[in-house]
Amino acid sequence: MSRVGKRTIEIPAKTEVTLASDGVLTVKGPKAELKRAFKTVIAININGNEITLVPQKKDIATSALWGTYSSHISNMIKGVTEGYTEKLILEGIGYKADVVGSTINLALGFSHPVKVEIPAGVAATSEKGIVTITGADKEKVTQFASQIRALKKPEPYKGKGFRYEKEVIKRKQGKKAA
Repeated sequence: MSRVGKRTIEIPAKTEVTLASDGVLTVKGPKAELKRAFKTVIAININGNEITLVPQKKDIATSALWGTYSSHISNMIKGVTEGYTEKLILEGIGYKADVVGSTINLALGFSHPVKVEIPAGVAATSEKGIVTITGADKEKVTQFASQIRALKKPEPYKGKGFRYEKEVIKRKQGKKAA
């Protein structure tokens, strides 16, 4: 039994949730509109301002999807009402990040500049070594943030590279003098 799946999901004011016959759930809110296709093994019931999920059969795969679908719907509702934000901090001398149009231009200590396209549905800003990524779709925002971080992961000796805002880098001791 899924504890996450059992919970009812509240639909806030100014948010509209509709379920099509082919299993596509549409969530419209003040910030955006998101769509996602769900399998029919979990029944999605919309009653007023509440959403409940009921599994159609009892097996391991269905119970695994029950909580997952509940989390996806909750994330969609939060995304269209509040949105999601990821902050990446770039540390290191000579490391720079600039947002120009729909690309991020990065100077990461390589012999060439690194240019990364910003995906649709995601916005990015950069100021003083902090790259802020915002959007309504949690998966797109966090995936793009992890792609940026993977370009220059923080190293354990000086902490140079991209790190998440609340990430703590465990530092190692350098070479000892004899």
